[in-house]
Amino acid sequence: MLVKSLALVASVVGVLATAPAASAAPSAASNDVWPPGNCPQGTFCIWANWDHPAEGPTATPSLVTSSEWSGSVPAFNFYNRTSRNAEISWSYNYLGTEHTGVECVRPGGGNFYVPLVATKVSWQTRTC
Repeated sequence: MLVKSLALVASVVGVLATAPAASAAPSAASNDVWPPGNCPQGTFCIWANWDHPAEGPTATPSLVTSSEWSGSVPAFNFYNRTSRNAEISWSYNYLGTEHTGVECVRPGGGNFYVPLVATKVSWQTRTC
């Protein structure tokens, strides 16, 4: 059981670590790694499912915020369309064991592509 849990954590960390690095340019979608889709300028968006055509996500986001937030929303991918570094806290339940983590997200950045639960978004002054 411990081996399976460690394998899961390693696979989630591997997905997060191997995603392309985000661009530091916050305002021009053409400079971003992924297009912002329907995420309004100045907000941080989270989507619960995969809906990522070439122009970016088009599904209704499970969260759109321009301020710090805490709660619980399904999260499959996210996008930081602000000019600030964001920190997103997440959790994942695997076979009854709760795994948690934190991801620092530069302006114009996003990913996950693993079904998680987002529990907090806060703004960071440190560099990601």
